[in-house]
Amino acid sequence: MDLDQFAALRTPEGSVALDAAARVAGGDPLAAAAALRSAGMPPALAAAALTQAELRRRAVGKFGPAAAGMFLTRAGLEQATRGTVAARRARRLRAAGVRTLADLGCGLGADALAAARAGIRVYGVEADPVTAAMAAANAEAAGLAELFTVECGDATAFDVSRVDGVFCDPARRKAGTGRRVFDPNAYSPPWDFVIGLAARVPYTVVKVAPGIDHALIPAGAEAEWVSADGDLVEAALWCGRLAEVPRRATLLRGKEGPPVNASGRGRVPCYQVTGSGDAEAPVGPVRRFLYDPDPAVVRAHLVAELAGALDATLADPSIAYLYADAPAATPFARCLEVTDVLPFSLKRLRALLRDRRVGRVEILKRGSALEPEKLRRDLRLAGDEAASLVLTRVAGAPTALVCRPVG
Repeated sequence: MDLDQFAALRTPEGSVALDAAARVAGGDPLAAAAALRSAGMPPALAAAALTQAELRRRAVGKFGPAAAGMFLTRAGLEQATRGTVAARRARRLRAAGVRTLADLGCGLGADALAAARAGIRVYGVEADPVTAAMAAANAEAAGLAELFTVECGDATAFDVSRVDGVFCDPARRKAGTGRRVFDPNAYSPPWDFVIGLAARVPYTVVKVAPGIDHALIPAGAEAEWVSADGDLVEAALWCGRLAEVPRRATLLRGKEGPPVNASGRGRVPCYQVTGSGDAEAPVGPVRRFLYDPDPAVVRAHLVAELAGALDATLADPSIAYLYADAPAATPFARCLEVTDVLPFSLKRLRALLRDRRVGRVEILKRGSALEPEKLRRDLRLAGDEAASLVLTRVAGAPTALVCRPVG
């Protein structure tokens, strides 16, 4: 989409086209396009409206009902922060005393809108003209145009002395192709500029890829990994006065709520575990219960802290499965009861599952090169029972664990 096409969507005729597209989106795209053209809409306007309608439909999972009035691009939607994550970050910034915030590389405005809703004055900077125009339109649609303004330009040229806080989500996709960029030096803005913000602004937050190398985390920064309903969705570096602990794992479950400690006590939908990220969990034998930690806990290198809370051990120092003698309710890991432990052998495993009349298996793996779907075919399962099969290593040896879920 270019600026002219976007401008057409902002006209009264564009609004009619968007409403019509919303009614037919989600079905056969050819039929939807034909329906709009038969209503007399120009093909280019119909195509742009249908694209927006489809993107808005996909965006509901991230933004909820607000997605219905937003303008989106495919790349922008994919990189945008989920609404619950952005809202929680905005509240933390506000609680820390941030009143003015620069969002450098604001994209479609997901984080900036959340900050504005928290009462923070936000200055957005976006290099792409269409995305910048969409972010401004999204602020207007949300009734936040006075708190969130956008300029199209170079984020590195923004005068950060105007604000007391900075949020930066550097682009991690190559312009024009949409391909992921894994080298931080190829981010936009560049990594050196992004990390240098912490020395210039007292309250700095940088959104980074969840797979970031811990060696890239600046000294003194707090690194946080966030999962939403079990999916690892982002990582962020909290710098300067915002840093509270070396490492944090945050688990969101549905609507947000206050955090609790690593014990997981309390029925709230937001849980946190913190620590140094350097501790090592004790190693021991496979025990009766296996815990599969949430990916945020694993990425934050906080498995040792969780092990302490669960009185659990590792069976292999390099594999993040925990084992304990008793089950415990925790939001930080899924619990399975181990019924069988055997050195991996396809023949033996097939015979055991056949004897147990197992016809359905869930396959989990860490530290195994086996392809789950190929193994499922090779097992030639038959029966009316179900089991969980864990492929892992124990003391360096390939091992299969047959398990059942613990309620």
